[in-house]
Amino acid sequence: MALGAGMALPGRALAASIGATPASTTPYERRILDVAAQQLQRVGDAVWRRDLVGIADFAQPSWKPRLHFANLENGSVRSFLLAHGRGSDPGHSGWLQNFSNRPGSLATSRGAFLTAEWYKGKYGTSIRLLGLDEDNSMALDRAIVMHPAWYVDTAMIDKWGKLGRSEGCFAMSESNFNEALWHLSGGRLLYADRIGEG
Repeated sequence: MALGAGMALPGRALAASIGATPASTTPYERRILDVAAQQLQRVGDAVWRRDLVGIADFAQPSWKPRLHFANLENGSVRSFLLAHGRGSDPGHSGWLQNFSNRPGSLATSRGAFLTAEWYKGKYGTSIRLLGLDEDNSMALDRAIVMHPAWYVDTAMIDKWGKLGRSEGCFAMSESNFNEALWHLSGGRLLYADRIGEG
């Protein structure tokens, strides 16, 4: 289902929607919170749990934490390592080069995803994702999900200077994936794009 472009929240409404922002929040974290609130407004009733939004900022390289859990109730941001698809980075530079929604592309898709139920897959317990935009409408057919992976680990960065790559899925470290299971699954928003500089 393709959703039209949403309007940005007015400043006062946006501040109310993200709650009190901690004094220690950086300008980049405030941008993540703003994007989370704007995207949540844009998708409207397509998501039904609106307390926390996952923001995947693919403007950042894979050796930086770039999956952000934006808590819109207390204004906090927690960040985790995240892999991108092989088709999005054919030369394995560690930087996402392109997005794709095409089956067989092995690439990461941009746009808004609804997190759905858990299931047992190749990488163990994983989270199904439903694409809400034209740019990620094939997510379910392509089996684009969130899952843990051995190649998303600080040891990979220490050895190779970057993470391994997925087949288009949102792969987190095995040690952090429970954070997604408990805090992001079951009807919340995951939004992926190039957001900005950290």
